[in-house]
Amino acid sequence: MQVKTILFQNKGVRKALFLSFTYLFLSYLFVGFKTDQLVLLLILNLLYFASSQTRKIFIVCMPYVIFWILFDYMKAFPNYDFNQVSIEELYNAEKNLFGFFSNGHLVTPNEYFIDNTHKILDILSGIFYLSWVPVPILLTIYFLYTKREQAVHLSVAFLLVNLVGFVFYYIYPAAPPWYVAKYGFEFIKNTPGSAAGLIRFDNAFGIRLFQSMYEKSSNVFAAMPSLHSAYPLIALYFAVKNRIIGLSIIIAITAFGIWFCAVYTSHHYILDVLGGILCAIVGIALYEILYQKLFSFRKMINRLCLHLNTA
Repeated sequence: MQVKTILFQNKGVRKALFLSFTYLFLSYLFVGFKTDQLVLLLILNLLYFASSQTRKIFIVCMPYVIFWILFDYMKAFPNYDFNQVSIEELYNAEKNLFGFFSNGHLVTPNEYFIDNTHKILDILSGIFYLSWVPVPILLTIYFLYTKREQAVHLSVAFLLVNLVGFVFYYIYPAAPPWYVAKYGFEFIKNTPGSAAGLIRFDNAFGIRLFQSMYEKSSNVFAAMPSLHSAYPLIALYFAVKNRIIGLSIIIAITAFGIWFCAVYTSHHYILDVLGGILCAIVGIALYEILYQKLFSFRKMINRLCLHLNTA
């Protein structure tokens, strides 16, 4: 029994080393080496090898890791190389649909908030924006210890929603509001990311949290749809579906907070937010259809659930 355990552990170590070095090699080819990659690998390997309980967290969180890696690799294949970036078109659509007069000028909601900020809203914006991925991840871990199969459903649905959003990024590259405010309607390739209105959160506490985050942005021309707006809706769907009333209320408040702050901080237009909401609805519906109608997909999910139970 002891020999078998050692062999199993050695096999697991070899597999982990192979996957780790493969990830580092591909990352080096596509986006270059970064210390963030080593931190990610350290966390994943610790989760996998520390205990059976942490290994379960590793399994249910793998779709989130795949999402992050794919998002990072988008730097190697900028969407503006595949389709023309919408800058003025999206701005005009926003102004026509949601614009209003302020001081005698027709402005978008983003333009209004640039001149009408409040410190409390600046701080709340940072708090809400920091919850965009933690909310579905924490709900996934909650399900891991309460309704284990739902943890798999949620994490895979999250990945599927992102894949839908990524496809749309390449079909319709779009500039965020802060880009128009800073550069106008001219397309500038390789534009660096910007914290935009979230810089006010950094300034309030004398830190570089959002500034450093957005400096690493994979692509600034991926404003439509707003996946920030999609993520809390995914979590809300599964919380409501499983009748977790208290968490559903908290997640709903978080969702509305993120939707408002996305516009308040000039990271997204209202149209982007609506696009993100639609993306979540489409992705969740697609997941449910695939699980109900496609045997191979349902078999894959059920195998993940079984692997989770036996890990």
